[in-house]
Amino acid sequence: MPRITKEDKARNRQNIVDVAGRMFRSQGIDAVGIADLMKGAGLTHGGFYNHFASKDALAVEVCNASFAASLGVLAEAVEQGPGPLGTPLERVVADYLSTAHRDAEDGGCPSASLVTDAGRQSQDVQAAYAEGVEGYLAGFTSEIVREAKEEGRPIDQGEARERAARLLSELVGAMVLARAVRKVQPDLSEEILRTVRSTALD
Repeated sequence: MPRITKEDKARNRQNIVDVAGRMFRSQGIDAVGIADLMKGAGLTHGGFYNHFASKDALAVEVCNASFAASLGVLAEAVEQGPGPLGTPLERVVADYLSTAHRDAEDGGCPSASLVTDAGRQSQDVQAAYAEGVEGYLAGFTSEIVREAKEEGRPIDQGEARERAARLLSELVGAMVLARAVRKVQPDLSEEILRTVRSTALD
């Protein structure tokens, strides 16, 4: 039997994290069994414990990786600055509250797709989720301060942090509600997204 190299092991581990990320966000952490997860990754059930001590440990890593990817999108928008489609925050709001994000099979951003799951998991998973939330709040706060200063109406850090908390709460709440009703009342789902898109930055 050929030996597995360190590169192969790292690749397999990343594959498990990627597949788990999609499955956890679309189905919920508790609904995904290790056997189905490993089958989805094209690996044997027993091989799971060569990479993770527990499903909980995997959930922590998935949470960290998923938020890192989402926060990377926010950072990229900020780096690009204002453009034809609006300010960085306007673009982030439009993308987050889009029908494409709502209908994403893998649940899209973990802030909304794992929001209920996180509260039912271990403190380690909750801590990973909280760190992701803090990342969003820090990113939003920084950009709110920058945009306000650029527009000649500077605000202090405390007020910007409050606005950031409100913005994230509105985005996540709107996405959760829009997904909850989209199959039975698609017009209501669209109304929720449309309304919050137009008011989130007021």
